[in-house]
Amino acid sequence: MQVTGLRTVIFACTRNAGRSQMAAAFFNALADPRAATAVSAGTRPAERVHATVADAMGEVGIDVSGARPRKLTQEMAAGASLLVTMGCGEECPFVPGLERDDWPVPDPENRPMVEVRAIRDEIRERVRTLVDDRGWSRQIVPDA
Repeated sequence: MQVTGLRTVIFACTRNAGRSQMAAAFFNALADPRAATAVSAGTRPAERVHATVADAMGEVGIDVSGARPRKLTQEMAAGASLLVTMGCGEECPFVPGLERDDWPVPDPENRPMVEVRAIRDEIRERVRTLVDDRGWSRQIVPDA
């Protein structure tokens, strides 16, 4: 459950152009920003987010077209409470002392849109479960 104070989750993969971008975007859409926030990063960042990933996320109302892949740094990791790696095998980052979870999610690079959508949907459900399990969900306030 939620511990007091803002938590930062890092979603990381090799190129930071697909899976980790989708996960961070879903997390920030689903989590209460007063409880937790997410960033994404990679060990060898690409030039840009995959076009099919941007298109697939746009289909569900989340714009990642302006997101830029970035390198996972020690400074970024120092302020985090959880590192979620995205099934990148031996290339997945490890940060000593940081709680880590690995999600074996296929890389969407060079996949047809139907497969990218399936990957997107799997990531959304995994993020939803994480947010719910940690008590970080947005609370819906009923109208007065």
